[in-house]
Amino acid sequence: MARLGRYAALMLVFFNASGAAAADTYPDRPVRIIAPFGAGGPTDLYARIVSQELQKALHQPFVVENRPGAGTTIGTDYVAKSAPDGYTLLMVSGTQTVNETLFTRKTYHLMQDLVPVAPLIDSDLVLVVNPSVPAKTLKELIALAKAKPGSLNFGSSGPGSNYHMAAELLMTLTGINIVHVPYRGSTGMRTDILSGEIQILFDSVPTMAPLIAAGKVRALGTSGTKRSPVLPEVPTISEAGVPGFQATLWVGFMAPKGTPQPIINRLNREITRILERPDIVAAWTEQGATPLVMTQPEFASFMQAQVDKWRRVIEANHIKPIN
Repeated sequence: MARLGRYAALMLVFFNASGAAAADTYPDRPVRIIAPFGAGGPTDLYARIVSQELQKALHQPFVVENRPGAGTTIGTDYVAKSAPDGYTLLMVSGTQTVNETLFTRKTYHLMQDLVPVAPLIDSDLVLVVNPSVPAKTLKELIALAKAKPGSLNFGSSGPGSNYHMAAELLMTLTGINIVHVPYRGSTGMRTDILSGEIQILFDSVPTMAPLIAAGKVRALGTSGTKRSPVLPEVPTISEAGVPGFQATLWVGFMAPKGTPQPIINRLNREITRILERPDIVAAWTEQGATPLVMTQPEFASFMQAQVDKWRRVIEANHIKPIN
């Protein structure tokens, strides 16, 4: 037994040394960042900004690859089954933490098969309607939806997405009945809110702000606890008539389980350096996105709390699981 104990200790030292050595030379080839969302959304946008900054800092390409579909489970599953060497990373958001409860037949477990690396941004959502909708305020929209239950449609980038769950929360708190139209990614929902194919949409403030300014959609409320500096004239949903409403979009990075800890630590440090830069903070805040800075253990705790939170919400509101 003593001999086995010494052997185990030696192997631990060996693997720690190997991991440290790998981190010293990491990366020595291009790194892929899998975004399980459609191109053009806030996750895609900020992932590409950070990938460019990581490339400058670490002198290797960081390439964002979009793999949308099935409520992010396709891209997430791909990364969960990738080699744990630091060369395939995942963009993660609140959607994947919702999916831990919502999708019952996934072939991966988020917090078991992947490792949190670092957060990226947190952003308010904004509730918008197509200009053809007669409601000019949130109270008027709620009254319209109650007068004509099931007649208004809302879009999302898929079941369990931030946009879907924000609308579910609105229905739960107001008692309205609006119809969910899920899309395979966010591009379709944005196209259809502009055409009037769907009437209601929750989306990120940075994405919708230019369309609101152009009059292509009408903003009725933002999802944070205080007004967005990008849309100061738009009330929060809570102050517009739905007390207690709060939902945000957050994004971060994960890696396959087994990725050497020194590589995880190095990525966290480099991402943190980028997010703490004054120019990045100023530019992103102006766009309505707040850089999130956490250590790797802090981000892991944050993600587990998100999984637990959405499990309670889904169970309490009897949201039907997806098989």
